[in-house]
Amino acid sequence: MAGFKLPDFNDRRAASQNARAKAVGKIKPKPPVDPEEQARRRAEREAKEAAEFEKRRAAKEAKIQADAAAKAEQERLEAEAIAEQERLKAEAEAAKQLTEEERKAKRDAKYAARKNKKKR
Repeated sequence: MAGFKLPDFNDRRAASQNARAKAVGKIKPKPPVDPEEQARRRAEREAKEAAEFEKRRAAKEAKIQADAAAKAEQERLEAEAIAEQERLKAEAEAAKQLTEEERKAKRDAKYAARKNKKKR
């Protein structure tokens, strides 16, 4: 097994030059892109954006239609509930009317019985 070797001046200088060359390579201006390539990329990007826009628009329309259908269904259910409530109310009124007639008949029978007692 080799021991630790302390880098000498030449090793440090070579490492420094390599690091400097790497840094310069990173900031070096890139060659310009061919105008035809730029136009092709722009066209691809615009086509992609148009497709995404169309997809979002279609999804939005589908959501609007689903919301409208849900709202129509809710309104239909509410109308049915109101109609059922009105029907029950009418039935209750009819039952109440019958009970009033029955009460009236009972009262008349009571008066008639009282009248018959007085006549005897």
